[in-house]
Amino acid sequence: MSETSTPPPDDDAAAAARIAAGYAVEGAALDLGAVSAGGRTHPGAQVRLPLSSLNRHGLIAGATGTGKTRTLQLMAEQLSAAGVPVVLADLKGDLAGLAEPGEAGERVTRRAAETGDAWTPAAFPVEYLALGGLGTGVPVRATVSDFGPTLLAKVLGLNATQESSLGLVFHHADEAGLPLLDLADLRALLTWLTRPEGKAELAGLGGLSKATAGVVLRELVALEDLGGDVFFGEPAFDPADLIRTAPDGRGVVSAVELPAVADRPALFSTFLMWLLAELFEELPEVGDLEKPKVVFFLDEAHLLFSGASKAFLTAVTQTVRLIRSKGVGVFFVTQQPTDVPSDVLGQLGNRVQHALRAFTPEDADALKKTVRTFPRSDVYDDVAELLTSLGTGEAAVTVLSERGAPTPLARTVLRAPRASMGTVAPDAMAAAVAASPLQARYGTAVDRESAKELLAARLAPPPAPPEAPSRRQEPRREPAPRREPASSRRGEEPAGDDGLLADVMASPVFRSFARSAASALGRELTRGLFGTRRRR
Repeated sequence: MSETSTPPPDDDAAAAARIAAGYAVEGAALDLGAVSAGGRTHPGAQVRLPLSSLNRHGLIAGATGTGKTRTLQLMAEQLSAAGVPVVLADLKGDLAGLAEPGEAGERVTRRAAETGDAWTPAAFPVEYLALGGLGTGVPVRATVSDFGPTLLAKVLGLNATQESSLGLVFHHADEAGLPLLDLADLRALLTWLTRPEGKAELAGLGGLSKATAGVVLRELVALEDLGGDVFFGEPAFDPADLIRTAPDGRGVVSAVELPAVADRPALFSTFLMWLLAELFEELPEVGDLEKPKVVFFLDEAHLLFSGASKAFLTAVTQTVRLIRSKGVGVFFVTQQPTDVPSDVLGQLGNRVQHALRAFTPEDADALKKTVRTFPRSDVYDDVAELLTSLGTGEAAVTVLSERGAPTPLARTVLRAPRASMGTVAPDAMAAAVAASPLQARYGTAVDRESAKELLAARLAPPPAPPEAPSRRQEPRREPAPRREPASSRRGEEPAGDDGLLADVMASPVFRSFARSAASALGRELTRGLFGTRRRR
C-alpha cells in the first residue's frame, strides 16, 4: 500500500492517534473504519461520523469501482441500526442485499481485523420501491400537479423560457380547478390553451405561444414513448411513508430500485429530488437533533445537475441549505466532486472521497480543484497523490465533529458491510413486496376524472333539450318514512362507521381527490421551492 508521506516508523502510531483524536465522539456515531498512516492500518485509531452531524449533509465521491456503493451500504446499515430511516437509489440492484445477512469470508475477516471491527452478519428491514411500478417494488407515483413545473421542466429538458411558460400553465390549472393527474391531462390542457376557445383564458397572464406549446407537447410525447407516463398518476406516493421504523426500532431502508429505468436518468434522478422536496414541504422545523429523522442518498448526482436550469439549481441549493433544520440529512453520491455545483458543494460538511483518476486533462483539472477543498494535513503532505493512490475500499475522509469543526484529513480503510453485498432472489423480493403494508395502498393505479375529461366536456356538443312533459301526470307518491338504524334509535353510535370513515379519509386516493376538489372550489393553492404543490 503506497502512502503519500512517510514519517519515521515510531511516529506512525502517534500520527494515526493524533488524527483519530479529531474523530472522538461522545454521542452516537457511524463507525467508518481505521486510520492508515505510514503505509499500514492502525485498528485502534477509529474514524467516526457523529449522528448529530449528518444533517450537515455529505458527499461520497470516487471513480467507478472504488467502493462508493459499499460505503453507502455501510452507512445505511448503521443508520438503520441506530433507528434512522434511510432512502437510497439502487441503480444496479445490489443494494437489495441489505435485507439478507452477509457471509463471512477471507476478505471480510481480513478487513475486520484491519479495521478493529467485531464483524457479525446482519440483515436490515428493507422496503422495496419502484418508480411507476417498473420493477418488483411498491409503485411510486406522483400526480403531474404535485410534481410541479420546475421538476417537470428538468425531466423534459426545457429551457428557461419554456419552463416559465410551463409554470404559467400550472398556475392556470390551479386557478381553474383542472386536476393535472397524468401526462394526458397536461397534453389536453396545452392543446386547449392553443385553441381559439382556450387562448383567451391566458390573455391576462401573458399568453402561451403556439411554438412553446408545441415544444412542450413534443417532449411530452417523447417521454410517453419511453414509458414515462407510468410515473405520473394516482394514488400519489406520500413521502411520509419514507420515515418509518421496524417493530424492533430499526430504521426502514427504502430502496428505490432503478435497473428498469436506467435508460431514463433525468427522470429517476429528478423523481428522487421530488421525494426530498416533498419532505421539505411537509416536515416541521426541529433544529439540531441528536440523530436525523431520515437520511437521503442521491446516487448518480451528476445526472441531477446536468443541463439543469438556473431556477432548478437555485431550488436545490435552497432545499439543501434549509432542510437540515427539519432533521433531514442528504448525501450526494457521484464520481467527481466537481459534478456538484459549488453552491451545493459548499453545504456538504461530510466528505468520503474514494480514489480519483487523472487519465485525461479534464480529470487532472478536476483533481486539482478537489485537492483545494480538503484541509491541510501534516501527515499527508501530497493530497493529490493520496487521492490517486487510494485502494478499493479506502477513502480520504473529513467530517464535521460534534462541535461543528472540520476533522483532520484521514486516509481511512473502511469497514466491511454486515449485510449481503449482492442481489436478492426475485421470489424473495416479490414476497417481501406482497407483505408490505404499502402495497395495498399504492399497488393498484387509479384513473378518475381530471383535466382531460373536464376539457373534453367543454368541447362536447350541447345536450338535446328535454322533451315536453306529458299532460297526464302520475299520481304523486309520498316518500316512505326514513328508518334509522336500530343503534341510532337506541341513542348508540352505529358500529364501525368511525373506523370506515377513518380508513377512507386516510387513503391516498381520497387525499388526492380532496386536494383536487378543493382546487375546483377555488381554494388558493401554494407551491414550494420546486413548484411542487403543498399539501397543507
